[in-house]
Amino acid sequence: MKNAVGREIPEEILKLTGKDVYRGSHYFDGKEFKKDGPVTKPVINSNGSKLVDSIHDVLVKCGIKDGMRLGFHHHFRTGDKVLNMVMEEVHKMGIKNITLCASSLGKQNDPILPMIEDGTITNIESSGVRGSIGTAISEGKLQGLAIMRSHGGRVRAIETGEAHVDISFIGAPTSDEYGNLNANGGKANCGVLSYSAVDAQFADKVVAVTDTLVPFPNLPAQITQTYVDYVVVVDQIGDPSKIATGAAKPTTDQRKLLMAKYCTDFVVQTPYFKEGFSYQTGVGGASIASTLYLAEIMREKNIHMGFGVGGIAKPMCDLLDEGLIYKLVDTQDFDEPSIENIQRNPNHFYITGGEYANPFNKGAYVNKLDFVILAALEVDTHFNCNVVVGSDGVITGAQGGHPDTAAGAKCTIVIAPIMQGRMPTICSDVTTVTTPGEDVDVVVTDYGIAINPRRQDLIEATKDAKLPLKTIEELRDIAYSITGEPERVQFSDRVVGIIEARDGTIMDVVRQIKDFEFKDE
Repeated sequence: MKNAVGREIPEEILKLTGKDVYRGSHYFDGKEFKKDGPVTKPVINSNGSKLVDSIHDVLVKCGIKDGMRLGFHHHFRTGDKVLNMVMEEVHKMGIKNITLCASSLGKQNDPILPMIEDGTITNIESSGVRGSIGTAISEGKLQGLAIMRSHGGRVRAIETGEAHVDISFIGAPTSDEYGNLNANGGKANCGVLSYSAVDAQFADKVVAVTDTLVPFPNLPAQITQTYVDYVVVVDQIGDPSKIATGAAKPTTDQRKLLMAKYCTDFVVQTPYFKEGFSYQTGVGGASIASTLYLAEIMREKNIHMGFGVGGIAKPMCDLLDEGLIYKLVDTQDFDEPSIENIQRNPNHFYITGGEYANPFNKGAYVNKLDFVILAALEVDTHFNCNVVVGSDGVITGAQGGHPDTAAGAKCTIVIAPIMQGRMPTICSDVTTVTTPGEDVDVVVTDYGIAINPRRQDLIEATKDAKLPLKTIEELRDIAYSITGEPERVQFSDRVVGIIEARDGTIMDVVRQIKDFEFKDE
């Protein structure tokens, strides 16, 4: 069946998953749903402690068994040790057919690859997958399916019971013996625990894993004792040198600086650039440079940002400290200065992943965004974006908040060079659709700016601004004139993954790359 972005979704996948095809960003607007709930065992009388001696013992107490769904978060990023630690013990116990429900997976999780190959892990649900695991999925080594969800989509799936988590493991920089958790004050601070909040609220069993036990009560708690079943103390939950790799810095690449300048020049011409505007950007060099350019104009015009949102890095914190931003709302910290800033600046706030981007609640922060600045691996002439599958057909990225912010923001801007290496970034059709073109308003490249024809208001607002405006087709043609039109990646018929729209429908499927044929031993 063909969906709203023109992708054919196999009937067998629709039957297997019970899902519908994507029918548009606003298809579910105004519809009702019922929240799921965890299985709970009330604590009426206790000894005042939830401490358990080891990961093995806590797995036994939680009733680990074949076929469970286990939840994890990625706030420690490449420094994370919790997921591998837990899965190593699950593997030793001989448990099979596990579904990993992680907010994201990366190269730090490469050690679990043998568990995919031997059937310990048979399904993966994640924002995205980088490293050897992404390659293994693309080669067909995962027995089941990889479901890629946005950050908001993961919250929706867990809250509605579509992805009911049996046991969630929350890596907590600090915890007391009763399960009050904070992301700061320990050996491996990560700033916020936003993506684990939904697991805490909806998983049947919640296990806090910490390397810093502090006296009760550990306040303020980002996750409170009312959600936590057990606390396990280990030697190390994360490597701080890899959690935060230093301050994110603007690029010195002239091509990226040009794109940053184009982006800023466009933003200031829109009707949304005014006192109190809201903004989200990433931590790529061009994105940070565009923020710094924008700050210069904010100072010049005495315009302040009402709030900044999303993953936070030093440049946004500096603007908060300067008073150019009134408030930062934070779902992930990308460097040490941002982790430090949330601890000391009273206008830097923790929010949950659901508050940030869940499309099925009563109001997420992404819906209040004026601008979001995003990146992409590919953008096509329909303005569809691909942020998950590389030009070689291998899963190499993550949806993150890309589809969430694109859907919510009044002005969604994607910054992408016209080519990466010798591969065109602007193309006729993306390899895999992760964010639909209806939610993308502007594409900024080093060869010009394309405005989505849907946004005649933006075209009108910027027509006299002396910007290098082009059609998206013109940008595609420039790319092809340099690189040539690329050959399409050859895939087999077997579907190894699903790109899920934030509302739970199927945006696209990911097929096994053709050089690898899965053999069921």
